[in-house]
Amino acid sequence: MNTACLTIKEFTEAVGGGITPRMVRHYHQLGLLPQAVRSLSNYRLYSQQDVIRLQRIVTLKQQGFQLNHIRHILEVEPEAETNQNLIGRLQQQYQAIIQQISQLRQTASALESLLGRDEHCQIIQTEVLSQIKLLESDTQAGLGGLEQLWSQLDAEVHNHSEVFPESLQRLLPDLSNRSEIEQHLISQLVLACGDVSLVSFLRLSREAIAASRKALKSGCEIIVDLPTVAAALDQTRLAHLGCLVTTLIDNSHITTVTEAEQAFWQHQQWRETLLQLNTGAILVVGYAPSVLLEICTALKNQKIQPALVIGMPIGFSHAPAAKRQLMEQNIPFITIEGNLGGGLLATTVLNALVESLIDKPDCHCYLKETLV
Repeated sequence: MNTACLTIKEFTEAVGGGITPRMVRHYHQLGLLPQAVRSLSNYRLYSQQDVIRLQRIVTLKQQGFQLNHIRHILEVEPEAETNQNLIGRLQQQYQAIIQQISQLRQTASALESLLGRDEHCQIIQTEVLSQIKLLESDTQAGLGGLEQLWSQLDAEVHNHSEVFPESLQRLLPDLSNRSEIEQHLISQLVLACGDVSLVSFLRLSREAIAASRKALKSGCEIIVDLPTVAAALDQTRLAHLGCLVTTLIDNSHITTVTEAEQAFWQHQQWRETLLQLNTGAILVVGYAPSVLLEICTALKNQKIQPALVIGMPIGFSHAPAAKRQLMEQNIPFITIEGNLGGGLLATTVLNALVESLIDKPDCHCYLKETLV
């Protein structure tokens, strides 16, 4: 293959990543790729430099960048514009995206208010939907009518408690390819944060459910990063299973992600404690990304062998990086891609797994004996 003048077919094969000639032509139209030179037979010809540029586009697209933002990033030459100027442009793009997300979130909330109604509200809901079609939404009278319709719907909520299963049935994507335990776990996560879009970012390794059930049945140790995470766990079920909960950063004064991150970096003792954990434990990280990074390093070096890692720290640079590293490990894991996470979501996952094993005990008296 002559890499100095590749045909479009050879070009896509050299780049890989599922790129097709049709996609290449589309990128030309968008300005992502410069127009190719033409052969005497009018065929497009590509160079090794074109291969490198398209590989960059594929990589950025896989990381979540939209095509118009990739174009802005690639068109800036290092010698032509400073990093500070590029950061400023990226900040502007970010703010524009956040505004679009906010507008979409408002639309999603309006749809959730309609689709999330249970059967008790269906009669009034049907009436409201029929009236919405007749609204003159571009007039003040139309807007007033819309507010009145929402008031009619909202009045129904005083007549009964909310029926969450019915709401979730209408709002969640199709989960028929998921196991019953996964469906329950996803439902609990959505109820914990009120955001259905979280489903798209949830990642479970293939062995996560089976490994967690086996470990919990054997009474494994549960290691959490902060006391606030331990406090949100279902201690009653865990006690029945014989699972002991241990807090890694065992300082009751450390309650925020900022404090946890700084404390873990400053004190070597907690890193040493992490390396001494028992084989087959379940690790739950709900706040500090550095804890998850340290776990990934220990896994890579085969220093620890947990049964499962629930990695959901909060952060905007370290947390996404830690989660990516976790998903590369040969270990059962459950995580949420990106910066989404927190102690509540991490404990919700473990509690849902525990709940799938044991019904809620009716009597908590034995807990008093174990705490004395």
